[in-house]
Amino acid sequence: MRRAAHQLLDEPRVFDDPLAVAITDGESERPPDAGQPFSRSLRAFIAVRSRYAEDQLARAVERGVRQYVVLGAGLDTFAYRNPFQSAGLHVFEVDHPATQEWKRARLDAVCIAVPKELTFAAIDFERESLEDGLMKAGFDQHQPAFFSWLGVTPYLSRPAFDATVEFIAGLPAGSGLVFDFAVERSLLSPKQQLALDALAMRVARAGEPFQLFFDPAALGSDLARLGFGNIENLNCDQINARYFAGRSDGLAVSGGAHLLSCEVARASSDFAGCP
Repeated sequence: MRRAAHQLLDEPRVFDDPLAVAITDGESERPPDAGQPFSRSLRAFIAVRSRYAEDQLARAVERGVRQYVVLGAGLDTFAYRNPFQSAGLHVFEVDHPATQEWKRARLDAVCIAVPKELTFAAIDFERESLEDGLMKAGFDQHQPAFFSWLGVTPYLSRPAFDATVEFIAGLPAGSGLVFDFAVERSLLSPKQQLALDALAMRVARAGEPFQLFFDPAALGSDLARLGFGNIENLNCDQINARYFAGRSDGLAVSGGAHLLSCEVARASSDFAGCP
């Protein structure tokens, strides 16, 4: 709904998603708090993280990647507007079976066709691993792949996070990953702490509390030990400088969320994670 609101309320758009309004079927695509500073910042971040992921995906396609895995896909619409179909990019949407069933009903209801270049990888992580689920869906672990993992990591345990990045790190060189993450509260400014606390209260009331926070420097070191290179870790100021500079409407991100991209440079089994 926030991506849909961005299409309707913000000009120029940071992220063009012509299917966002359609897939919500016009339901609540304008949040009642849309004009409030917190809501505008959240909307900006949700839009820009998708833009950043697709910018990095385009670079991966340029270097020859032809598999794109959307982890926790939800109502992501990339596969239905895939500009790299002619290049042979195949998309795997990974999500819980019940969530995928709901999404497919939404797609049917608004007449969005499922392309042949898309595979739904329904995975119940209580019963099978990401690797097993992807292999069953036809993923080729001998070829490089690019992964986006948006709006997921704050809700995970550290072992669950580690297992996913370890799997991706074991794929061929040139594979890549983009994800967003929350910074440890003690490392935030007082204003950023207030923004984090407000969002944490909202998600906790919804029954999905935040669990996982990172020290950005330590996270970068962990990923490097695992074999990732070309690590880019953007804080809010850096995101705003790249994507929101010069706007007359003041739309920008705030708080302590980060966007990170990295590329598999070598195979490694040295990842220790954090205690």
